[in-house]
Amino acid sequence: MTSFATEPQWLAAAVDTPFMALLAWMLHSLRRSIAQPPDPDHGDVPQHQAALERTREDLSAFKLEVARTYVPLSLIREVDTRLTSHLIRIEQKLDEASRTAHSTAAQVRVLAEDR
Repeated sequence: MTSFATEPQWLAAAVDTPFMALLAWMLHSLRRSIAQPPDPDHGDVPQHQAALERTREDLSAFKLEVARTYVPLSLIREVDTRLTSHLIRIEQKLDEASRTAHSTAAQVRVLAEDR
């Protein structure tokens, strides 16, 4: 009969068991802390908001850098000119439609008064 103190499997199990219990406890506490909303009494909310604000500022700065670096100014001017001309054409069409609607409404009123 062999003594279980001399077997390497028993020794490994005796050493690994506390580590596995510690790992399980760490995972449980991590899941619990993720599931809980931030506690305003401990100052968690301002830290989260500050981190979110920094991330937004960094993203905004990155977008600006990309726009400055990768898009030539001539292309931006061309797009602006095309967009402006399209908007002017749309505005002219709306004005024409509005004038037509007003004149039609006036004609309908005149016809209604004649009867």
